[in-house]
Amino acid sequence: MAAAANSVIILNDLAKQFGRFFALRAVTAEFSTGKLYAVLGDNGAGKTTLLRILAGLAQPTRGIVSVCGTSDLKSVAARIGYMAHPSMLYDELSALENLAYFAALYGVPKENCASSIQQVGLDPALTRPVGQYSQGMRQRLSLARALVHDPEILLLDEPFSNVDVRSAREIAELLGRLRNSGKTVLVVTHQADLLQGLADEEIWMAAGSIVPRGYRQ
Repeated sequence: MAAAANSVIILNDLAKQFGRFFALRAVTAEFSTGKLYAVLGDNGAGKTTLLRILAGLAQPTRGIVSVCGTSDLKSVAARIGYMAHPSMLYDELSALENLAYFAALYGVPKENCASSIQQVGLDPALTRPVGQYSQGMRQRLSLARALVHDPEILLLDEPFSNVDVRSAREIAELLGRLRNSGKTVLVVTHQADLLQGLADEEIWMAAGSIVPRGYRQ
């Protein structure tokens, strides 16, 4: 498969099987640098499985996955930011303490944490534990955790889930700005309307496959 010069993610005949069930079936696609993709589809369509494979958290049953020019996803882990559907935050820690922990895993200076928190619209000086945060605040902080090491690729699973309308719109606008800064952003969401006018392309999935609808020129 010939890849476009600006393709940062390349999938060729990708499949993921759990027993007799195929979560992904023969997925072939390319994702370009500096674009925002809305990954859409019903529950069980394979969206989360796709993101987990791209993040290096799950192995495909067959097929080729290339990210940043390599199939060794561990070697490019620092270039990828992943936001899971669960917040993956430590409730007993403050926002700054949470990010300091994750920043250390990437060798990122602690000083970078405050700017990442501010970037998502939170106050880094807030000392109360994250367990007392609203769902919207937790989603923002989870996004900050994915951003703390300034990755080139963002893989976001339901970032608008259980978030109030205002916060969801602000998060969507931030994703647009991140795309404009040159990042490649893949957003799994059931709220496609929030990305209307922002997403460069809509990727529709059904029964583990990408289906040919929803494309934006």
